[in-house]
Amino acid sequence: MKPAVITTLALFILLCSNFSLSADEIEIRITKNYLNFPVSHQQDRAKMIFQVEGKPDLSVMIRLAADDADYWVFRDVSALKGKTIKITYEGTGNGLSNIYQDDKIAGQDRMYKEKNRPQFHFTTRRGWINDPNGLIYHNGEYHLFYQHNPYEKEWGNMHWGHAVSKDLVHWQELPVALFPDEIGTMFSGSAVIDHANTAGYNQGDTPAMIVAYTADSPEKQVQCIAYSLDNGRTFTKYDGNPVIDSKHKWNSKDTRDPKVFWYDPGNHWVMVLNERDGHSIYTSANLKDWKYESHVTGFWECPELFELPIDGNTNNTKWVMYGASGTYMLGSFDGKVFTPEAGKYQYTTGSLYAAQTFSEMPDGRRVQIGWGRVSHPGMPFNGMMLLPTELTLRTTKDGPRLVNAPVKETEQLFASARQWTNLTSDQANELLNEFDHADRLRIKTTFKLSHATSAGLNLFGQRIVDYDLNPNTLNGVFYSPEDMTSMELFADIYIDRTTIEVFIDGGAYSYSMERKPESNNKEGLLFWGNTITIKTLEVFNVQSIWE
Repeated sequence: MKPAVITTLALFILLCSNFSLSADEIEIRITKNYLNFPVSHQQDRAKMIFQVEGKPDLSVMIRLAADDADYWVFRDVSALKGKTIKITYEGTGNGLSNIYQDDKIAGQDRMYKEKNRPQFHFTTRRGWINDPNGLIYHNGEYHLFYQHNPYEKEWGNMHWGHAVSKDLVHWQELPVALFPDEIGTMFSGSAVIDHANTAGYNQGDTPAMIVAYTADSPEKQVQCIAYSLDNGRTFTKYDGNPVIDSKHKWNSKDTRDPKVFWYDPGNHWVMVLNERDGHSIYTSANLKDWKYESHVTGFWECPELFELPIDGNTNNTKWVMYGASGTYMLGSFDGKVFTPEAGKYQYTTGSLYAAQTFSEMPDGRRVQIGWGRVSHPGMPFNGMMLLPTELTLRTTKDGPRLVNAPVKETEQLFASARQWTNLTSDQANELLNEFDHADRLRIKTTFKLSHATSAGLNLFGQRIVDYDLNPNTLNGVFYSPEDMTSMELFADIYIDRTTIEVFIDGGAYSYSMERKPESNNKEGLLFWGNTITIKTLEVFNVQSIWE
């Protein structure tokens, strides 16, 4: 059935197919995989309540279209086949008759081919996404959970969405993993594998995947856990939730985003939790009973704490603590207290926020994914995940610093199309003409300033790289290369349909931005700067991760 206002004939067919209607509710006996819902931003949000076989199931807010839909969203109901769902809507009831079930998502035939769908960054099929959650490798799969509103392309109704990958590049979206409940909506958190069965959920040789998450309500935020024995496909919430309720301690609602990891020297679990003005550290033997240990001020949301070798030397390490904005401190950690020794520094800026690193990486790498705060004009989805990157610590003239570069797995997407050396800016610009209108592209370049105090690369007037050697700023942010007298800059640039990511000097600094639509500016890709030399220039074609 097409996602349009249901005709009289179609409505009659639906009514004869185990549908019953009243002014503000509908009952549907589930026989197919999806329920499709029309959304209109001309409507106010109103509460929609689901009951399954007469029992409370879910409550969300939705702008249910009474007439024409701006776009369609869906709920996967494949696990409910044979059962009856009762849907009550507190808004304009006319839209209830437009809900229909199908084995396809409305608009599925065009999915991943839409005009403004990023082609090598993960986006959800429908709705809103923000923070990555529960990043973990388990049984040959990389798991990406994430903050998700399945019912609108704006923030709200926080669920945990779920996708898996074999290679960190190609993703398969799975049904929602965590739903709002009587404690609250599902805010950010993390995942671990309980190899030692400390929580008591393991079955035989199958260790439990356990997620720690924040449940948000109007009154407070509390920390909860849930476990899965089927590779994260379904979760059972702990009946003793919440495991931490710390509002009384901080006199603040802001206590969220638990990042949990096993601390082997102490034989205990560690939770880093953002609370009021920084990151708190808790410890536990069983993931259920937690003890407050310490607090570090100066961070906001989405904490991380991990150990990295400096220059690959495992005998010389530092602990890294960072928050959602990309600032970090270096220091030591004894299992209970993080002691800052250097920082705060910033390794990345721009659209990235709330990055999280993977647990259980099989090769020991510290790989992160961050939320890209980027919109996609005209699309039924919002937000995205930026490229997975590897974090390392490198010795610099200023001491150890985080380096952030795309993981090696991304290389499979890029095929070299053209390569040149020692060009003037005019020569380079002429050669780049054929790529001006590419919807996705990768460009690697080293350019050298001469008479210019500033130089860079534009795309239809948008400054992708803007390096000013006088105040040492790169797109407005202070940046000093390792060679303090260097006149050169190396940039690795990833251009997708709606976003741009730039990695400078091998990842010593990185930033991301929304890609602006092509303007009346006809210059396309344009190097600018007085008498600059393009020492190296390589352009890559990019495969879609959806093909």
